[in-house]
Amino acid sequence: MKKVVLIVSIAALMLSSCGAKKKIADLEQKNKECQDLLNSTTVKLNLCISEKEALNQQNDYLKKNNSDLINNVGNMTTLTHQGAQNIEKALETIKEKDLKISRMQDALTKKDSVTLALVTSLKSSVGLSDPDININVEKGVVFISIADKLLFKSGSYVVSDRAKEVLAKVAKVINDKPDFECMVEGHTDNIPYTGNAILLDNWDLSVKRSTAIVRVLTKELKVNPAQLIAAGRSEFIPLVDNNTADNRAINRRTRIVVLPKIDQFYDMIEKEMKKQ
Repeated sequence: MKKVVLIVSIAALMLSSCGAKKKIADLEQKNKECQDLLNSTTVKLNLCISEKEALNQQNDYLKKNNSDLINNVGNMTTLTHQGAQNIEKALETIKEKDLKISRMQDALTKKDSVTLALVTSLKSSVGLSDPDININVEKGVVFISIADKLLFKSGSYVVSDRAKEVLAKVAKVINDKPDFECMVEGHTDNIPYTGNAILLDNWDLSVKRSTAIVRVLTKELKVNPAQLIAAGRSEFIPLVDNNTADNRAINRRTRIVVLPKIDQFYDMIEKEMKKQ
């Protein structure tokens, strides 16, 4: 009977890990698509600015040309009909380019503002005095990295009381932002886990630590479970080489990836791109 329970538990753990991997892959793909779109938009933006500068130069030339024509006929108040039409068309084109540039800049600025506000809120809530907690931004995504020595004892996935104090601050930020999603990632060093009746390797340990954090956030700190994703990354995304004890301690961490809903910014930029 115990063997049957063990087999069922391991199978459930493997299914949970597979589901988390798929969600991770979906989120990473979505983040890549958004980043590609932002890069494409930046290229378009730079092109529009260059075209605007060229049109401004053309407009200056037309103004000078009209001024010369006026001087030639001795009439300072009359523009040639063709010159006036050219200036009017140039000004209309410049206004259109300005409008497109402004809309794309607004979309990009709004996304950057949301990310900056989130980082400021997190740093204010969590604080900067603890060297075992790091908050940074990579490609528009906010990461909170917490050293495992602050969260767990060696080889354990039981969350410490000190960790719950930190997680309570993170939970407050998440609860204030119901439109955000958070992926809790467990990371280990490359020292093989010896295994026991429940955990087999570093994959199991990283996933179990992630789900332990999720349980604290949802059951004790009242975070909406629909906002959270549990994921284990094992030893395969180290921050530094696992060649010293200090480096291995750096790589043993839990990372909370905060993902604002950027669909609205994506739609704004996409609409402008279709107008080009």
